[in-house]
Amino acid sequence: MSEKRTDYITWDEYFMGIAYLSAMRSKDPNTQVGACIVSQENKILSMGYNGFPKGCSDDEFPWDRDGDTYNSKYAYVTHSELNAILNYRGGSLEGTKLYVTLFPCNECAKAIIQAGIAELIYADDKYDKTPANLASKRMLAAAGVQMKCYRKTGRTIRLSV
Repeated sequence: MSEKRTDYITWDEYFMGIAYLSAMRSKDPNTQVGACIVSQENKILSMGYNGFPKGCSDDEFPWDRDGDTYNSKYAYVTHSELNAILNYRGGSLEGTKLYVTLFPCNECAKAIIQAGIAELIYADDKYDKTPANLASKRMLAAAGVQMKCYRKTGRTIRLSV
């Protein structure tokens, strides 16, 4: 009788891999962020990436980071976490986990809390200690959302399509 494989990926590697794959759908030329929401039973419930809302052409709206708000992406882009929450059509997200490639901003933190997401696993925290990042962490902690930095294993996961 054969033994089972021992080199399979962990749940965290799997779901963070899905978040990174989702980020690859983003058309943002500067920042690509992906998110994956998972049930307590390790079932994928929803995914999202940063981009413009449905019906807003990514050829017509600005991708610029500089300039006034009206002519920059910041007034229009929906973040991956919010897209994942809004894409879910199955009812409550109470008690779920959110895997995201970049630590959520304060606006997404509000949506995460309101959706009832219980745990946040993030890969990067490049805005650590900025006022918006500190506000996000303060709200998430106050609401009891567990936050965990994803620890890279060094394993290479390659896709051939």
